[in-house]
Amino acid sequence: MSAENPPSQSRLSTRISLRWVPEPAFENTDTIVMSVAGWYVDLRVDKKSGAIDWAIAGQRVVDSADSQRVQFTHELDSQNSFDAVDCGTFSSLPNGDDLEQGSMPRADLPGCPVAQYEEVWRELGFRDGPEGAGKGTSWVIESKNGNELNEGDEIEVKRTFIGKIWGTYLALQQVQIHVREKGSATTRVKEGKGVNARREEWDAATGWHVKYCLGAEDALPSMNLGIDGSSWKLGETVMVAGKEYIVRGLESIV
Repeated sequence: MSAENPPSQSRLSTRISLRWVPEPAFENTDTIVMSVAGWYVDLRVDKKSGAIDWAIAGQRVVDSADSQRVQFTHELDSQNSFDAVDCGTFSSLPNGDDLEQGSMPRADLPGCPVAQYEEVWRELGFRDGPEGAGKGTSWVIESKNGNELNEGDEIEVKRTFIGKIWGTYLALQQVQIHVREKGSATTRVKEGKGVNARREEWDAATGWHVKYCLGAEDALPSMNLGIDGSSWKLGETVMVAGKEYIVRGLESIV
């Protein structure tokens, strides 16, 4: 890891603890969250089982009236909480960690009741990647669907979010049922199925290596395929492993 991150629109963090108020705080996951210019990819792996505890991805929207309030959209969600309002208020702790407070559905209880929570987050130094020490590219891309639904239509979509910050890579994929109801001008996610996840890290001696590969082993592309985002432009369509993606977030530090 780099000793200190340069000024950046990107952030890499891990969770230190979760507390369902008024219960005691605990931490049962190995969590990595990366955000690049307003888009994020988040994978939480249960430490005991090695299974996905939660996998989510979408937009990170800072409240224009209060920079400490952040809303997270769930475009991909292994817990099917697509319509839940996920909005947290952040404050700094004396040791430099961030305390997030808010309310969200509690998936470990029957009926997923909405409960107050407190999460402690710690920012991580960027891992040096193939670009060399102290520099790197960061991006978040989303698979391009290309299907426009008419009223009453329902289709199955394989949705993928892939993120990279320097020497850390994270990919999530979920089969979703999209529907456009009669009288509606918009499409919504009706249901999400299981999630495939892949997390890789760069090592200067051995290159990219897999930390987690969960679900279908070959479902998601690896950085070892030679994915190179150095020439990408924000908002454009790019090809990765033969599939089209939209560049949602992008940053290069050289």
